Amino acid sequence: MEPQYHIHPPLVILELARSNFLKSRGITIIMPWWKSVKGVADALKTNLEKGIHGDHADLLKRKSAFGSNTYPQKKGKSLWIFLGEACQDLTLIMLMIAAVVSIGLGMKTDGIKKGWYDGASIAFAVIVGVVVTAINDYRQYLQFRILIDEKRNIHVEVIRDGRRPKVSIFDVVVGDVVPLKIGDQIPADGILIPGCSLDIDESSMTGESKIVHKNSREPFLMSGCKVVDGSGTMLVSSVGVNTKWGLLMASTSEDTGEETPLQVYLNGVATFIGSVGLALAAAVLVVLSVRFFTGHTKNLDGRVQFREGNTSAADAINGATKILAVSVATAVVAVPEGLPLAVTLILSFLVKKLLAENALVRRLSACETMGSMTTICTDKTGTLTSNSMTVMEVYVAGQKIDPPDSKSLLSPMLSSLVIEGIARNTTASVFIPEGEGDPVISGSPTEKAIVEWGFKLGMDFDAVRSESSVISVFLFNSEKKKGGVALQLPDSQVHIHWKGAAEIILASCVGYCDANGNLVQMDKDKELLFKNVIEDMAANSLRCIALAYKTYDMDKLPVDEQELAQWPLPEDDLVLLALIGLKNPCHPGVGDAVRTCQNAGIKVRMVTGDNPQTAKAIALECGILSSEEDAVEPNVIEGRVFREYSDSEREDIAEKISVMGRSSPNDKLLLVQALIRRGHVVAVTGDGTNDAPALHEADIGLSMGSQGTQVTKEASDIVLLDDNFSSIPKVVLWGRSIYVNIKKFKQFQLTIIVASVIINAVGAASGGVQLNTVQLLWVNLVMDTLGAWALVTEPPTDNLMRMPPVGRREPLITNILWRNLLFQVAYQVTVLLVLNFRGKSLLGLEHEIPQHANKVKNTLIFNAFVLCQIFNEVNSRKPDELNIFKGILKSHLFIGINAVTLLLQVIIIEFGGKFTSTVRLNWKMWLISVAIAFMSWPLAFIGKFIPVPKSPLHKFFTRRFHRGRRAHG
Repeated sequence: MEPQYHIHPPLVILELARSNFLKSRGITIIMPWWKSVKGVADALKTNLEKGIHGDHADLLKRKSAFGSNTYPQKKGKSLWIFLGEACQDLTLIMLMIAAVVSIGLGMKTDGIKKGWYDGASIAFAVIVGVVVTAINDYRQYLQFRILIDEKRNIHVEVIRDGRRPKVSIFDVVVGDVVPLKIGDQIPADGILIPGCSLDIDESSMTGESKIVHKNSREPFLMSGCKVVDGSGTMLVSSVGVNTKWGLLMASTSEDTGEETPLQVYLNGVATFIGSVGLALAAAVLVVLSVRFFTGHTKNLDGRVQFREGNTSAADAINGATKILAVSVATAVVAVPEGLPLAVTLILSFLVKKLLAENALVRRLSACETMGSMTTICTDKTGTLTSNSMTVMEVYVAGQKIDPPDSKSLLSPMLSSLVIEGIARNTTASVFIPEGEGDPVISGSPTEKAIVEWGFKLGMDFDAVRSESSVISVFLFNSEKKKGGVALQLPDSQVHIHWKGAAEIILASCVGYCDANGNLVQMDKDKELLFKNVIEDMAANSLRCIALAYKTYDMDKLPVDEQELAQWPLPEDDLVLLALIGLKNPCHPGVGDAVRTCQNAGIKVRMVTGDNPQTAKAIALECGILSSEEDAVEPNVIEGRVFREYSDSEREDIAEKISVMGRSSPNDKLLLVQALIRRGHVVAVTGDGTNDAPALHEADIGLSMGSQGTQVTKEASDIVLLDDNFSSIPKVVLWGRSIYVNIKKFKQFQLTIIVASVIINAVGAASGGVQLNTVQLLWVNLVMDTLGAWALVTEPPTDNLMRMPPVGRREPLITNILWRNLLFQVAYQVTVLLVLNFRGKSLLGLEHEIPQHANKVKNTLIFNAFVLCQIFNEVNSRKPDELNIFKGILKSHLFIGINAVTLLLQVIIIEFGGKFTSTVRLNWKMWLISVAIAFMSWPLAFIGKFIPVPKSPLHKFFTRRFHRGRRAHG
């Protein structure tokens, strides 16, 4: 079947030029590339102004002919891989070997019908543990894969049918026209359409850090590269695997194994505790072996298990195998491998929850660091305020235009100049639908508001732009706070238009236009009048923008293209055209969000490029400043003043700053560095490419999902998809919940470890009961998997935002945790050992058959021990609060997991006797078991009245907090 689109010959020439095929043979290509691009566009049925049609049928044809902008990804891990990894645990391998030996010897000794029970029980318990662990890890892996896919799904602006929609990078097709600006990632291979030049960072493809200038001589753009300066438009020529970037991405795989600082720390804690536990397990092995081979170990019926010279080799080996299995199972319980796994679990859970709260996590370590945040340096526009602006006040010709769109008050000459400046000196685009529809304006909030005001003045956007051609452009610069354009008019006149911060533009003006459009020299009185107008606008929370222009001599323009590209746009001796006051209201609820942060011990600082007076007014409205009395220096400061201080002076001043106006990206970076040196954990918001250094320097970088550039997003840790400050307290809340929930789990887990190891060690030394292998593996499952799911996934409570931030060296095993842990361990060990040694008399079993009485006693000890852990899990929910049931009905997963655990325990006791070496308990024994477990609640309540020292009991358990992602690259 003939393809829908044909490759035009000029495209072949362009591809040869791009691949350096002709250059390598000493041939230099000099050609009118504009005609070539036009030819390619015609071949691809693309209008270079309006783009492709972009309807469903058109997109399908293009994807069919040229492919889609996707690339084959390496196959992800399957569940079988995780099952294989789980089986590689050395202790589990030893248990499986013990199970196989036990089955073989048991069947030889006790016959096929009964001899396989003990070994099969161990094998079944191990298999269940392996499967549950593998499924748990696999689910977390899938969750992180979703995160990776979200990070890759960049949204880019394209021109289709005259409109400028944002589409997924995967939906870009050959023939698309793509506008590019500073900070954008080039979404596909393409050709630069004539217009502005671009500076491109091609290091991601070439490995060289040199910035490449793109113009008519070097028009070819490679997918995956970044725009570092300039603006322009490209025609997409290749997508997907037909690009070098696509081939590169197809050959690489995303790493899902980021290890966070908390995981590193907990790995160390687990290793330490595990070493102690392994030593005790080894001691259990030695003691049990000595007792067995010296004839001190007896069966439940009182018979000695080993008599030298009388016991067969098979029985001896079987007995030794069981001792080894119990010792290994004790080691399995003693090693708290669930600690780092619990962090992975809560991070995967948290990533999903934050995505629902409009926050995309790019680096997992940031989730932990958010809980420690002490200050945040936030932008104003689009973060504290909405992304919509409205022109509220206008001063033209030295007088206020009321209402602002009253064009009758402007002379034709003055109106023409103002409209020319609006239509030509803008990065906004306009789509005018057919018929009576209103114009659709795309661009930044400031640009959209000014262009919309131009339409109200009667501007014909397309007509005005067609009356002149662009000579040179100076894009808006956050350092200079202004942007300009040089235009050539049909009569060979040259107009240079500037737009930017009002006081900066005003400082370059030598005159202004009067009501008739005549030039009037700027005297001191008029300059003072304009300054007062700017200050009044700022005091009313209006962003003040000035429009100005100048004429220029055509003969002074550079003729050579390279000279023109480096020509500095004249910015002196300007004529003021208009002062425009833009209203940018605060996001709904931003005041409450600021107060929430302040109540949580987080100082909110506004860092903006706006006039300090405007910033102060917004800060008062948002609650960053509490009153006018606070709105004085150094609480409110200009960026130029701050940067003039020495490093030590900046540290002192930084503590006091609440608002920094007229700041540059470098000022923001200096503020972040000063705050970090003062010991703060700093978060920073940013949307512009120049914000990237401050975002990278900060402990937590927060970029904007809608207005932020791709460079900014990649430098950040978390992307706020709704560009709203109100999302930040939610991120902090979930960040704090990590440490709270990990502490809960550690109290629960360490209580089980210490109690079970002590019970088995004492039992081994005294010849009393020990929890057998299957019972220990069940306890381990309750502890490491079910307990982790129940405790670390508990939703956070608002009470966390009324507490101070988690300190850099905040201990995760606190003195409160030690108190609660030791209290519960002492109770459980005491009660269960008393039952071990005096259980028959206390339980009224003296007159029972000894073997049966011992089985009932041992079963009750096992049952009470497991129930104690279930009840203690409720205690662990609130380690430092008296009311342990607060909010429990909202923790549906917690209730569900504990209900399942209790149900499984009942099944094990009542129906699993052959596998767990237990017997059924009557209702009285169940009541005793529940009563023993229930007592852990009032004891925990009483224990919380015991005071604890403030300093950590052991420095090893103090978290050494490094600045997360910086310490990990």
